[in-house]
Amino acid sequence: MAPTPYELFAVKYAHHERPAADNFVFRDDVHDGPGPLDFFVWVARSAERTFVIDTGFSAATAARRGRAIIRNPKEGLAAIGIDAGQVEDVIVTHLHYDHVGNFEIFPRATFHLQDREMAYATGRYMSHPRLQMPFDVENVTGMVREVYRGRVAFHDGDEEIAPGISLHLVGGHSHGLQFVRVWTQRGWVVVASDAAHFYGHLETGNPFPIVLHVGEMLEGHRKCRRLAESAQHIVPGHDPLVMQRYPAPSPALEGIAVRLDTAPAGG
Repeated sequence: MAPTPYELFAVKYAHHERPAADNFVFRDDVHDGPGPLDFFVWVARSAERTFVIDTGFSAATAARRGRAIIRNPKEGLAAIGIDAGQVEDVIVTHLHYDHVGNFEIFPRATFHLQDREMAYATGRYMSHPRLQMPFDVENVTGMVREVYRGRVAFHDGDEEIAPGISLHLVGGHSHGLQFVRVWTQRGWVVVASDAAHFYGHLETGNPFPIVLHVGEMLEGHRKCRRLAESAQHIVPGHDPLVMQRYPAPSPALEGIAVRLDTAPAGG
């Protein structure tokens, strides 16, 4: 028996302009031009349960990193009817600065995290400045505090955490990166997070340059394809095309959120 389908949303909270060549390991393969990033949190919601996927960065982190927040993730969640203060399950795909922060807006949540990611973010590799770069020490220590408060559920590899919701370890971009597979009215959708930042990474095999292990990242692309219903069921983590290809839940939410449980344009 199939599980109850989830509604699935991407909620945009920030945007960053950068050249396209900065988004690929093999820069010679990339034409000149812009390559902006959108920043999202995601929501899987059914009548029984709500999961928030990632929490975005805080205003303090944005200031340190020269980023501009369009709206606080709490406001974006509220726009689609989610009270962050009542959310009980938050899946953290990895501990890079733009995916984990804002702990205070989720006072009731359990945070779902891979064992390997916590070990990586607090272990010997963090003595290398180049590997530290995508982490914010305040977020990492914040998650350690949540461990001591009893609010972190650790996972060791692939695991179904509820009917229709499963976590899948891929590594690559970060040692303990996981993506989320969600059962929806259009079948199995993969919320790739940073397993694939852009559609172009999946299409060309030329991955994102912030990477611990290129081979794991490329194998992660394969795993996304294997577990999604089709290529049209993979949602990359930072591609502005997501906001163009998927419909807003209502005209009032144009540019704020889109429905991922509805087929994309051309899909």
